[in-house]
Amino acid sequence: MTTDTRRTGPRKQEGSMSTATPTRAPHGDAPTGHQPPEGRVGAGLFDPRHLLTSLPEAFRKLDPRVMVKSPVMFVVLVGSVLTTAFAFTDPGDWFGWTISAWLWLTVLFANLAEAVAEGRGKAQADTLRRAKTDTVARRADGTTVPGTALTVGDLVVCEAGDVVPGDGDVVEGVASVDESAITGESAPVIRESGGDRSAVTGGTKVLSDRIVVRITTKPGETFIDRMIGLVEGAARQKTPNEIALNILLASLTVVFLLACATLPPFADHAGTHLSMVVLVALLVCLIPTTIGALLSAIGIAGMDRLVQRNVLAMSGRAVEAAGDVSTLLLDKTGTITLGNRQAAAFVPVRGVTAAEVADAAQLSSLADETPEGRSIVVLAKQEYGLCERGPGEPTGAEWIGFTAQTRMSGVDVDGRKVRKGAAGSVVAWVRERGGTVAEDADTTVRNISEAGGTPLLVAVEDERGARVLGVVHLKDVVKQGMRERFEELRRMGIRTVMITGDNPLTARAIADEAGVDDFLAEATPEDKMALIKREQAGGKLVAMTGDGTNDAPALAQADVGVAMNTGTSAAKEAGNMVDLDSDPTKLIEIVGIGKQLLITRGALTTFSVANDVAKYFAIIPALFAAVHPGLDKLNIMGLSSPDSAILSAVIFNALIIVVLVPLALRGVRYRPMSADRMLRRNLAVYGLGGLIAPFAGIKLIDLIVSLVPGIG
Repeated sequence: MTTDTRRTGPRKQEGSMSTATPTRAPHGDAPTGHQPPEGRVGAGLFDPRHLLTSLPEAFRKLDPRVMVKSPVMFVVLVGSVLTTAFAFTDPGDWFGWTISAWLWLTVLFANLAEAVAEGRGKAQADTLRRAKTDTVARRADGTTVPGTALTVGDLVVCEAGDVVPGDGDVVEGVASVDESAITGESAPVIRESGGDRSAVTGGTKVLSDRIVVRITTKPGETFIDRMIGLVEGAARQKTPNEIALNILLASLTVVFLLACATLPPFADHAGTHLSMVVLVALLVCLIPTTIGALLSAIGIAGMDRLVQRNVLAMSGRAVEAAGDVSTLLLDKTGTITLGNRQAAAFVPVRGVTAAEVADAAQLSSLADETPEGRSIVVLAKQEYGLCERGPGEPTGAEWIGFTAQTRMSGVDVDGRKVRKGAAGSVVAWVRERGGTVAEDADTTVRNISEAGGTPLLVAVEDERGARVLGVVHLKDVVKQGMRERFEELRRMGIRTVMITGDNPLTARAIADEAGVDDFLAEATPEDKMALIKREQAGGKLVAMTGDGTNDAPALAQADVGVAMNTGTSAAKEAGNMVDLDSDPTKLIEIVGIGKQLLITRGALTTFSVANDVAKYFAIIPALFAAVHPGLDKLNIMGLSSPDSAILSAVIFNALIIVVLVPLALRGVRYRPMSADRMLRRNLAVYGLGGLIAPFAGIKLIDLIVSLVPGIG
């Protein structure tokens, strides 16, 4: 059932959001023509050189105080220390030394995966640090102080050429601001007081005019400071899903630790001996080291992919929530539609030609610099060959500007008065002059309104009297490809709701054309909040975008609240993500990135568990086949000896981490499909792959290892 909420307060003005066209696909890593800003690392791209530059950090992470945060890899570190200690007791035991070396490499490779993921964030942080400068702030009272001495509430004056000394809101004036240090884009943006484009960021540069800024953050807590901490990973907290998975991995580690501890008595009873080196190697191969090594890197890389798209996630939890979103709230203007109504047709009344309507409409729109007015001029030129008049044409004209009181615009020239505007206003203007309104004008206005369009009447007063010539049909232009994108979201199991201040008739028409599942008409901030709470009460996660102070409560209530960088400080504080490009359509893309993060973690967990199963078949039969000949039937790989089997499994266990690092950083490609189909696909690809890869890899390594004297 359509959500049709009647307006109880002033609605948000349409057209207040950016109409930037999305530059990337809604899922996966494939760009659609947009390149990362200069100085930033490409998302999803893996450069082997990152391994070398991150190697020193990987060694620093060998600190036990750091390693203990990953229970699985901490066990491997302890095992590495033990095997090294036992190797020192028998310096001639090349098997012990080799096992010890590969266990250290396993720990190092795990640290390297995390260091590479963090390294890409640090490269971006270095770019942001260059935006931080020690500026001198000029207070509104005329005094000057260092930017670091500003406090919340201070008023500072910024003129052309000045660097904004801190985060704040414009309270006076309007200016063009260069935000390339933050967004990576060189095009200046307008910042002005009294609207949803009032927020300015410290480190940006004023290019023209003069503004007064009220400081809203303390030094050291600015937007850039927060960005640096987040992209570096220093402020990244483990998400609930990561914590739960870590607990599961730790539990499995404890189970296998107990299992390995009970093996020596059974082995001694059977007449064989298991050394400490063998037991440690067996434990490392049995516990889920692959996902344990890559888990942190997957989470860091997920946030990095958002940063590469100029979206700052305030927490990893927000990224995960985006992947689980089931309801998407989207503003109509700037998100679903282009943001400005466009002239679509000139509809004449009986006895008048469409060309006459077009000529009068164009004439009355020459001084109308609104997007709607410009579109009328363009349509008249395209459809009827009416050339746009130049400046000062026609000569002697008196231009009538649009006002909220008259709701009309027009021109008086050569004894002829032409008016264009809202139907009620134009009808009243005609009747005041004793003119008539054709019956079919009312019918046309009603039909256009019911179809979701906006009718503008065109009237003229000349020697024949005042009369209506026809109607200009304005319509919201739905962005190209939106229906396909909403269909894609539907396949992902996500319900889309369009939010608009339009009346229900117009809202329904746009919703049907765009293909959204539902709409909220004549929406107020209270309506948005109520809708979010209803969805959440039903167990759904909700995502929405906003840019104004009146959006702040809903942004704070939503599970994923994406605030526009052009918006107010209140909106940016309330959301858990900030889109630096202020592109509302990016919410669809954010959902795809969140799902990609969850799928990558699930796929590599599946691969890791399947990987361990294959290693059981490699090690267990080789260890005990001599005592229990029946187990030799399970040695389906035909490994050369117990020593070569163990060493081959340990080497494979280390190398597979390096092989999977690019996938962990790039992410598993996401394709919209049902959850059941996705589960079957991942089980087939990563479950079956996790079983087959170790059999092939361990056998190949065994063939090489068996050639080494003393092992084969």
